Amino acid sequence: MAACFHSDAIMNHDTSNYTIRLGDWATLGPDASTIRFAVFVDEQKVPAEIELDEMDAVCLHAVAYDAVGSAIGTGRLLPDGHIGRMAVRQPGRGSGVGGAILQLLMAQARERGDAAVVLNAQSVAAPFYARHGFVQQGEEFEEAGIAHIEMRLVIK
Repeated sequence: MAACFHSDAIMNHDTSNYTIRLGDWATLGPDASTIRFAVFVDEQKVPAEIELDEMDAVCLHAVAYDAVGSAIGTGRLLPDGHIGRMAVRQPGRGSGVGGAILQLLMAQARERGDAAVVLNAQSVAAPFYARHGFVQQGEEFEEAGIAHIEMRLVIK
């Protein structure tokens, strides 16, 4: 993947099918929130009032755009090494974009010196994260009415 820095502190990672931009909430928030509301609120019925939080302002965000420029996937890396709010809209599912976002966020954590990354995976998505090296930690729990499991990956 090619990477370049722009004066607005956005980093682009291009593949043949999509581009992933990294940046702050001020820049990527509108597209990230559109994806998150489509997936979490509309599809999964997560209450809208808990979807956005104060952590968005301090996270590194990733947003993937398809070949025509539509925002199709997102995720965020928190200052403490947690990855969260991973979501891919229906048209982008199965294309590899979710894995690319995850790998990019993991690489950013590695570059800044994080020893590990942790996430709260929806239980149905745990096999996806396991394929990327994450290991289940503890027991299943409920978050926003959905079964989740904590998963961790030690960065080498």
